[in-house]
Amino acid sequence: MDDEPGGPRQAHTVRLELTDEPGELLRALEPIADRGGNLLSIFHERGSLTPRGRIPVEIDLEATAHQFETIIDALRDQGVNVIQAGTERYAEEVTLLLVGHLIDTDLSDTIERIEENAHVSVIDLSLSGEVGTDHVSTARIRLATEAGRIEDAIGNVRGVAAAKDLRVIEPLVGEA
Repeated sequence: MDDEPGGPRQAHTVRLELTDEPGELLRALEPIADRGGNLLSIFHERGSLTPRGRIPVEIDLEATAHQFETIIDALRDQGVNVIQAGTERYAEEVTLLLVGHLIDTDLSDTIERIEENAHVSVIDLSLSGEVGTDHVSTARIRLATEAGRIEDAIGNVRGVAAAKDLRVIEPLVGEA
C-alpha cells in the first residue's frame, strides 16, 4: 500500500455542514467514492443544527494524501461547506457586529457570502432587534479562520456589509 500514488492510505476526518434537504448527504459522499476514498464512519447529527441552521456531519475516511486533497477540492467545488479537513483546522477566531437591516437584506445570503471565502466559517451568530423586517437589528457574528487569515475574513465581511449597506463594528486589532 505504501507504493500507491500519493503515498500510503491513511485515515482522515472531514467535518461538513449540510442543508436539511433530501440527497444532500449522498451528494457529499459521492466525491469520496468517485476519488477512491474508503468510508470508515459517518456521524450525521440530524437533530442538531449549526448556527447557520445546517446539519453537522463528520466523516472518517481512508485515502492517500493526494486522493484526500482531490476529495476536499471536489466537495468545495460542489458548494459543500467544509468546516474541517484532516489536520486543517481553523486556528483563529474573531467576533464582529453587523448593524442594519439584516433581515430585510437576507441574513442567510449575508452569511453565505461571508463564507464564500474557503478560509472562513461562521461558527456562531446571535441576532437582536425589534420584531419585523422594517427595523434595524444587530448580529454578533463569530468567525473561525485559518491561521493568519483574520484580516482577509474581516475584509470580506466589510465588502459584504458595504454591498448591503450594513455597518461593521470590528474588534481592536494590533499592539497597544
